[in-house]
Amino acid sequence: MKVAGKHVVVTGAASGIGAALVTRFVAEGARVVGADLHTQGIPCDDAVVCDVTDPDALYSLIDDAEVRNGPIDLFCSNAGILGGFGALDLSDDDWQQVIDVNLMAHIRVARHLVPRMLQRGGGYLLQTASAAGLLTQIGLAPYSVTKHGAIAFAEWMSITYGDRGLNVSVLCPQAVRSGMTAGTDSGGVAGVNGMLEPEAVADCVIAGLDSEDFLILPHAEVAQYFQRKANDYDRWLAGMRRLQSRFPNGL
Repeated sequence: MKVAGKHVVVTGAASGIGAALVTRFVAEGARVVGADLHTQGIPCDDAVVCDVTDPDALYSLIDDAEVRNGPIDLFCSNAGILGGFGALDLSDDDWQQVIDVNLMAHIRVARHLVPRMLQRGGGYLLQTASAAGLLTQIGLAPYSVTKHGAIAFAEWMSITYGDRGLNVSVLCPQAVRSGMTAGTDSGGVAGVNGMLEPEAVADCVIAGLDSEDFLILPHAEVAQYFQRKANDYDRWLAGMRRLQSRFPNGL
C-alpha cells in the first residue's frame, strides 16, 4: 500500500512510534486521524481523544473518522503498555489492563471495522506488537503474553480474510526510544544495544506497507533470533534462562 491519499487512523498517536507514524503518514500525503488518551503531542490536525480499553470509544473513533474523512483505508492499532513485572504475583486487574490495551483493542477494532472493509473490497490493518511477541521479554509476563496474542490474532486475520482483500501487518521492533523505554539502554529481548529512534521505525513501516509484508522488523536481527528459536526451542529456552540470570529485574 502506498499511503498517499489514503485515510489512516493511528492510536497511541501522542508520542513514540505513534507520533512518528502520524508525522510520516502526513508527510506522505495521507489523511490522518491521530488518537490517544489526550490530544497534546499528536502531530496532525485531526487529533481526538480515545481510550482504547473502552470498546464504545474505539467504535466511535472508527465511526466518526469515517463520517469526516470517508472509508478508513489503513487502521494502525499502535497503543500499548508494558504492564507489571513478574506473573504469579500480579492481580487479575493488572493482567486485564495489559490484555485490554495490547490485545483486546486489536480485536475490537477488527470486529467493528473489518466487515466494512470486506464489504467494500479490502483494507489494511497494521498492528504494533513487539519482538517480545515473537520471542519473549525477560521479566514482563503480561507484555510478552499479550504481544504473542496480538501476533496470533493478526495471523488468524490474514489467514481468514487475506483472500478477500484484507491486508495485515504486524510491527515487531525491539527497543525504541520513547516514554516506555525512558531510563533504559538495553536493546530489549536479545539483550543487545539497539535502541532505535521512532522515526527510523516509521521508515520501516512505510517500506513494509509498500511491499505488504506481514512481519515488519525494524531490528533485522529479530528474524535471526526467531529462526534460532524455531530451529531448537530447548536450546533457545536455555539461552533465555542464562539471559535472565544476567538481568534478574528484567530488560
